[in-house]
Amino acid sequence: MSDEKDPGRLEPPGPPPEQLGDRNDDLILRRWRTTDTDGLYAAASSSLAELARWMPWAAKGYSKADADGFLARSAGRAWDVGEDYDFAIIAEGRIVGSCGLMRRIGPGGLEIGYWIASDATGRGLATRAAAMLARAAFAMGADRVQIRHDEANERSAGVPRRLGFRCLGEAPPIDATTELPTPGTRSPKDLVWQLDGADAGVLDQRQRGIAV
Repeated sequence: MSDEKDPGRLEPPGPPPEQLGDRNDDLILRRWRTTDTDGLYAAASSSLAELARWMPWAAKGYSKADADGFLARSAGRAWDVGEDYDFAIIAEGRIVGSCGLMRRIGPGGLEIGYWIASDATGRGLATRAAAMLARAAFAMGADRVQIRHDEANERSAGVPRRLGFRCLGEAPPIDATTELPTPGTRSPKDLVWQLDGADAGVLDQRQRGIAV
């Protein structure tokens, strides 16, 4: 039996906690559950006008079957094998979006992804969620955390900018495999932002007084 380790997988201390934030906090990130179908469907389906511009999975609508499929993967195997760690974003007791840590940027790194329901934007939730995920990633042993987004998505760009990430420049989209409903809404380039573990202290300095 080989002793070789998967170069794309971080070693101990292992996965993040299944919940980030105290139950008394107004914002909690919690590992998705297969029973979250209704909450996920409500948040995503009510936000398609905005999400479909940037998210290939939302381009052709979003059904409860789509929600079930996502939860079957994200609440189960993907987390258990350490592929992705997806969280429900819960504000004031209601699911208002999704975020996660993805292992697709090479050994030692984790990528943060997020989306917020349309009726919950403008409250700083995406920025706060990204900061919580970045701290968790560094606690897991990551040496760097990245955020990438369509270069035309200014609202999404505000999250890494406010948290002190540095822009590395442009890159081809990783997930641009689905034709979006309105031609030309997605640009052919993503912007990539990075925060190194050595600079993690900037998160506490930059997080106060922000809105997304």
